[in-house]
Amino acid sequence: MSNPREELKRRRTAVEGMGGQKRIERQHQMGKWTARERLAYLLDEGTFEEIGAHVKHRGTLFGMAGAAAPADGVVTGYGRIFGRPVYVFAQDFTVLGGSLGEMHAAKIQRVQDLALKSGVPIIGLNDSGGARIQEGVDALNGYGEIFKRNTWASGVIPQITVIMGPSAGGAVYSPALTDIIIMVRKTAQMFITGPQVIQAVTGETVTSEALGGADTHLKRSGVAHLAADSDQEALDMVRRVLSFLPQNFREEPPVAPTEDPLGRLDGRLADVIPLDANKPYDVTTIIRSVLDDGDFFELQKGYADNLVIGLGRIGGRPVGIVANQPRVLAGTLDINASDKLARFVRFCDAFNIPVVTLVDTPGYLPGTAQEYGGIIRHGAKVLYAYAEATVPKVTLILRKAYGGAYLATCSRSLGADLVLAWPTAEIAVMGPDGAANIIFRRDIEASADPQATKAAKAEEYREEFANPYVAASRGYIDAVIDPVETRGHVARALMVLYNKHDERPAKHHGNMPV
Repeated sequence: MSNPREELKRRRTAVEGMGGQKRIERQHQMGKWTARERLAYLLDEGTFEEIGAHVKHRGTLFGMAGAAAPADGVVTGYGRIFGRPVYVFAQDFTVLGGSLGEMHAAKIQRVQDLALKSGVPIIGLNDSGGARIQEGVDALNGYGEIFKRNTWASGVIPQITVIMGPSAGGAVYSPALTDIIIMVRKTAQMFITGPQVIQAVTGETVTSEALGGADTHLKRSGVAHLAADSDQEALDMVRRVLSFLPQNFREEPPVAPTEDPLGRLDGRLADVIPLDANKPYDVTTIIRSVLDDGDFFELQKGYADNLVIGLGRIGGRPVGIVANQPRVLAGTLDINASDKLARFVRFCDAFNIPVVTLVDTPGYLPGTAQEYGGIIRHGAKVLYAYAEATVPKVTLILRKAYGGAYLATCSRSLGADLVLAWPTAEIAVMGPDGAANIIFRRDIEASADPQATKAAKAEEYREEFANPYVAASRGYIDAVIDPVETRGHVARALMVLYNKHDERPAKHHGNMPV
């Protein structure tokens, strides 16, 4: 009879050997780390505890009987990041291509259940050929059980997915149900149907990278939130995202010490907005001025760039930033920007992160493409997200805030707790030119010089509304502030709102426009 400890050692060695040295070397040749190398880097040193290392598949058909599959192709367990517990799973491409079968799925479901019960984040490192065809419907059922748990955990614990290899078919839906998706350039792809199927069905020819690569999903589809150039950079991003997030919806986000004075003045903001109201500027200059040490972690950069979203800190406390970007489409809200904004606000609200909104938008983007594409439905998501959110909400109107877009970007009427404005703020139903065409149409038509009359009437309208004081006189703006003092005003507003308590009517759930 063999020594039990020696037997344990032998089995551990077999599991840790993964798919064998040749397959590990091939993984490295593709520029990819192995599942275990990724977990070793991601987690605090020496904290990983594996669960289910000795699980085996139960497949018997199509050559699966007796087929070796260490850990059944997925490494699962728990560890710590910045000293805080997390649950993790990492698919092992060296074992059956990381394909998901019945027991592979059961291991993922196990850590999902434990994470949800324990109230700690879960991180998935995806690198898989998809459903294990040899296991048929058992594999499909495994995906369904994972999707269900993703949904149950949504808004309860942070769920972060890193796509580090192929992810096709049903494999893409679990990531899509999580909070943050990070993709690795060149090695990661996500698509429902691959290039071969597309060519056979539609005749289109496309590469895997062009179809579902990191930059495709970061800049075109909006599926990904971040893209990295290597496994290491992607895992660093995971750690950074978690540094802003609480363990679960019942906790507050972690506070980080800062020596950046809350009342710091910034003279650059005195003239950051051009005198010509039609000239653009870069709103990130203002964002970085307001945040601690100018540190801004932007999400979905490259997608719907007429809107900027991301995470930062003010006074050491995490905040979510939403800002119109006048450099792109004049800061208008369109379909993609609306989706981007609404989902981010709901993410912040789910995890107790206050939202600061910087407003400079002339309205929703006009055009048949937008109307036919459902801008009404997509724009309504913004209204819904802000009105639903109960976290502290501070709005700062920088320049233009016209019409429905003024309302949508967290106006007082949608639930902003405090609304600030720069002296350059313009709050009106529409821009001066459009208003003059409507209000003074008869005067313009009857004039000997219609263009001059229109310009004069537009200027008259501008003088009346191209300032924040009318809205302030109605109480829709709480304070008009000196741009140089912006950080201090926003910081103090958040401080006074820190213990805010806001409830909504009891219900099963709302019916958000989707």
